[in-house]
Amino acid sequence: MKRTCFINILLFTFFVILGSGELSAQQFKASVDKTTVGQNERFQVYFEFSGSDINSLSNFRNPSFNGFKVLSGPNQSTNMQIINGQVSASLTYTYVVAATEIGEFTIGSASIESKGTEYKTDPIKIKVVQGTTQPQQQSTDESVSFEEIAKNLFIRAEADKNTAYKGEQVTVTYKLFSALNISSPQITKLPQYKGFWAEELESVNNLQWQIEMYNGRRYRVALLKRVALFPTQSGELSVTPFELTIPVIVQRKRQSRDIFDEFFNDSFFGRRQSVDFPAESNTLKINVRELPEDGKPESFNGAVGDLDFSAKLDKTEGSTNEPITITVSLSGKGNIKLLDVPKLNLPPGFEQYEPKTTENITRKNIVSGIKTAEYLIVPRVPGTKQIPSIEFSYFNPATKKYITKRSSPYTLNIRRGESDIQSSVSGFSKEDIKLLSEDVRFIKTSDFNLQKIDKTRLVKSWFWISLVIPFIAFIGFIGLKKRQDKISGNIQLLKYQKAEKIARSRLKSAKKALEAGDIAKFHAEISVAIYGYLEDKLNLEKAEFTTEKALRELKNRNVNDELIHKVRSTLDKCEFIRFAPQMSNKTESGELHESTVKLIVELENSILLRKI
Repeated sequence: MKRTCFINILLFTFFVILGSGELSAQQFKASVDKTTVGQNERFQVYFEFSGSDINSLSNFRNPSFNGFKVLSGPNQSTNMQIINGQVSASLTYTYVVAATEIGEFTIGSASIESKGTEYKTDPIKIKVVQGTTQPQQQSTDESVSFEEIAKNLFIRAEADKNTAYKGEQVTVTYKLFSALNISSPQITKLPQYKGFWAEELESVNNLQWQIEMYNGRRYRVALLKRVALFPTQSGELSVTPFELTIPVIVQRKRQSRDIFDEFFNDSFFGRRQSVDFPAESNTLKINVRELPEDGKPESFNGAVGDLDFSAKLDKTEGSTNEPITITVSLSGKGNIKLLDVPKLNLPPGFEQYEPKTTENITRKNIVSGIKTAEYLIVPRVPGTKQIPSIEFSYFNPATKKYITKRSSPYTLNIRRGESDIQSSVSGFSKEDIKLLSEDVRFIKTSDFNLQKIDKTRLVKSWFWISLVIPFIAFIGFIGLKKRQDKISGNIQLLKYQKAEKIARSRLKSAKKALEAGDIAKFHAEISVAIYGYLEDKLNLEKAEFTTEKALRELKNRNVNDELIHKVRSTLDKCEFIRFAPQMSNKTESGELHESTVKLIVELENSILLRKI
């Protein structure tokens, strides 16, 4: 028995020593290709785990990159070696980052778990010195072929259907296919949707890569954007390409004939460079058919989709001059924003006010939601009133049929209100009633001491002034009213004059989002503010708006080149943040807000109004 226990103790000790030796072989360390970098200079950070088993690794946690912009990563790579029967392997997470500010910064610790044990790397100190003001761009090496890059890096635009009815949703998806090592792309030109009403669908703020097969090849694929298009005209419509500038990390070959250069030209020792590759998607062609005339109801007003309709009355009995509310709701799948709410057909004796409309739209795979209109009607005449049924018609592309839905007619019992009774006996006061028998008075016949009055004293100067001032005020009011009517009738002029006010409101919302720490919402509000301002100020349609078109229009309005450059820079920053939201911090966002406010003020003083 003692011998058995002794053997068990020896075996336990052996396995403990063996296990501790295995644990000691596990390492997780961090390294960089340089510890002193220039401002805005790119460099790489590596987190490498080495050991005999890398399949058990899990829960890798990113380090803190305060003071740096993450341009790419984490990119994974593995390596395995067998030496004298011993297996060793490593898993490396690589980041491409750039320093944004001058000073000394620390890259925090990364952590990973293996078989229940957590490993952490040591922090790395980086010294950032004065460098170039723009990220380093190296010229294209002669060995780098754009044709070869284009085979391994491209954008695909895909539509869920190539033929659709007018008003039917067509979903367009833009995907980035890559078999190369790339950094964060920058938008060069957004697609134009001429002939469509466009609704941006929900998507992620940063690129998320997945593996997909395309033409028999394996690619990493990331979703760039998704948009729902609703054709507003028939015929063959085109969607222009989506253009990006993508930094590609390529191997740089030495041109020297030195034997040492030839040795170090091996891929293991090769140097890398970034090449800006212009990528653009394919042009989409959509054939749009007119809605059929056969079976089109008279109440049809252009609604297309899979829709529902309801109407309700808040009460069926009331008094004259007492408001009644009729609520009409449209819901389902389709272009909710452009749906026209059915009109009411009221009998005589009612006064109707403009409806209050609300929308709740969901923009996921299919645009859907609900649109509600509240009609306020006021009966003026008592009696039993009949409101005809409300009718709504739409075209369903799935069934290719028109569908009409009706509410039931409403019967209202309107009684005379108290205000009507009071008004019928009003007009006489108690004093009037007392004097009914004394409404004729006799002229007094006693003598009076009459004196002649000076004619010049009959009319005072203030009397003439009181006559002239209202006349002048009336003329001024007429002139102001005509000007307001002209502006209200000219939508383009109205947008032009209100552009700055709307932009300032958006910038206030952006500042609130920044104070709340919502960086993504902040940049969204900044982007909407400046894009909306340029659309209204330059009279550009939203569906046809592009950065280049806006800049050309600013040039035509005699805006100086320096200010146009500021506009381009601000637009690029706003668009770039969609693909790399982690590259922005609160300080930079605050500076962007201040510069955007100043930019809009400068534009307001520089843009000249064309004749409208």
